[in-house]
Amino acid sequence: QVQLVESGGGLVQAGGSLRLSCAASGRAFSVDTMGWFRQGPGKEREFVAAVSWSRDATYYADSVKDRFTVSRGSPDNTVYLQMNSLKPEDTAVYYCAAGPRMPGSGYYYDSHEYTGWGQGTQVTVSS
Repeated sequence: QVQLVESGGGLVQAGGSLRLSCAASGRAFSVDTMGWFRQGPGKEREFVAAVSWSRDATYYADSVKDRFTVSRGSPDNTVYLQMNSLKPEDTAVYYCAAGPRMPGSGYYYDSHEYTGWGQGTQVTVSS
């Protein structure tokens, strides 16, 4: 089982930036995909971004494309989410997720394909 620990959330004004970090431990050798999901107030959990180690590819939700950047860290079992030009609608609890190599690109967007989850970190963007 993989354990995931997020950090880096907080309160920021609209237009500002935050960087989230997530470190995997435990059975981290089984991880090929690490990603981020978020759940805003009164909303369902939604995909934000993911990175595949073996495919060397990144995936983004349309709502964050060109504003957020997901990247691998060092050591390899670390992932970052750089969030720029933040908007009030980005306010949510952000969850780190880990999973195996996905069968195809469409699978990265589906939370059911991920096998490990962090506790979540709150991001609040004020207007």
